[in-house]
Amino acid sequence: MQRPGEQSNISLTRFESMLKTNDVYFFDSEEFEDIIHHYLEIGKIALAKKATKLGLEQHPSSSNLRLFQVEMYIFEDKLEQAESLLEELQQLEQSNEEIYIQKANICSRRDNHKEAISFLERALSLTDDEADVLSLIGMEYLFLEDYSNAKYKFMKCLEHDEHDYSALYNVIYCFDYLEENEAAIDYLNDFLNKNPYSEVAWHQVGKQYYLLKEYKKALASFDFAIISDDAFIGAYLEKGKTQQKLKDYAGAIESYTVTLGLDDPTSFALLRIGKCYEKLGDMDLALQFYLKCVEEDGLLDKAWTAITDYYFRKKDYQKCLYYIDKALNIDSENVLYWKRYATICKKLNLFEEAEHGYRRTLELGNIDIDTWIERTDLLIHIGEFNSAIKNLNQATEHYNNHPEIEYRLAGLYFHLNEQSKGRFHLNNALRVDSEYIIIIEELFPVVYENQMVKQLILNHQNPSL
Repeated sequence: MQRPGEQSNISLTRFESMLKTNDVYFFDSEEFEDIIHHYLEIGKIALAKKATKLGLEQHPSSSNLRLFQVEMYIFEDKLEQAESLLEELQQLEQSNEEIYIQKANICSRRDNHKEAISFLERALSLTDDEADVLSLIGMEYLFLEDYSNAKYKFMKCLEHDEHDYSALYNVIYCFDYLEENEAAIDYLNDFLNKNPYSEVAWHQVGKQYYLLKEYKKALASFDFAIISDDAFIGAYLEKGKTQQKLKDYAGAIESYTVTLGLDDPTSFALLRIGKCYEKLGDMDLALQFYLKCVEEDGLLDKAWTAITDYYFRKKDYQKCLYYIDKALNIDSENVLYWKRYATICKKLNLFEEAEHGYRRTLELGNIDIDTWIERTDLLIHIGEFNSAIKNLNQATEHYNNHPEIEYRLAGLYFHLNEQSKGRFHLNNALRVDSEYIIIIEELFPVVYENQMVKQLILNHQNPSL
């Protein structure tokens, strides 16, 4: 006697043979259902669609095959056709929960989540598989950002199936969003009383303790997760993070290193090992892991910046430039790289390149006051005074009446003999913060000695004169 799995394999083999030869074989409706379900599960939608079409040609009255047709329509966003077919089916089978599930699916596609929930509640009253429907209801509540109701529905899923880890993750997601960390711990502890070897629950309770900065309890929880499953990579990574918080850097290295043997090395683990060696003062080993990290994941900016920081501390600015250039070749839109590029070029007296780096930093959205000022001072240094004024005027859109900006504008306008503009900005700067007058003294020593400038400063210091 053939087992169900063997029968399904035979049906699939016959179906695919039929497609290759263009012959037409007969399958019963259940065989077609198994074939379609198989293709949907592995994501071969075109073959599922073909099987549905052939199935309906041989079994036009099969409700289950017509429901698969509804699913195809929804997948292709043919919602009206799906709706029409569902209405026909509902007239024939008002107690078929799948009809209401697909109606809910259509409502959800149209962002009508409340109506979707009402259809799913109807399906729930009809189904024998409550956990699946409860999960769908929970997802609709998530779409509505109703995390309390979503949490409750996912909890009900777990009552039906304690191994539904997808539901467990969703429960914790809701707790996190509602910032109910203590309640999450209580829930997980209750869950663990019934499932003491649930590595996922231990892992999740550890993450809750970590969020509450109760690192020793978090560490114990991750250890229990590892006892429950000694190949659980996520638990080792979280344990390592916790050990770092407890300043046990050698222990953290050990935890991260375990993950390298369990699977292909992750850039996260390599970076963290490098950071731990850095904390232990072994900079050469730290660099080795940072270099391995960028080999594994060239897009991880924290690794590239760690490498450049290493050489920056050693004042090896040429090596800094070499590595930041490599990083920029991989990701030329990374604002962190451009800021470092500018700083490094400045150290190497490559002032035009440094100015370009600061300009790209600003263009990519880093509008910190320091970036505007650094670029301005470089433009002043290379004699691009009008560009410096333009840069500062753009900065005023974000930092109005900032003394660092106003004093520089005053100095620039006086330097260019635009006396009235110089007076305006110097008076404004003195009014905002007179302590910053040192900016003009340092950047524009000739302007500082100007009699008009000295008089304006004196007038501010002694308004009665």
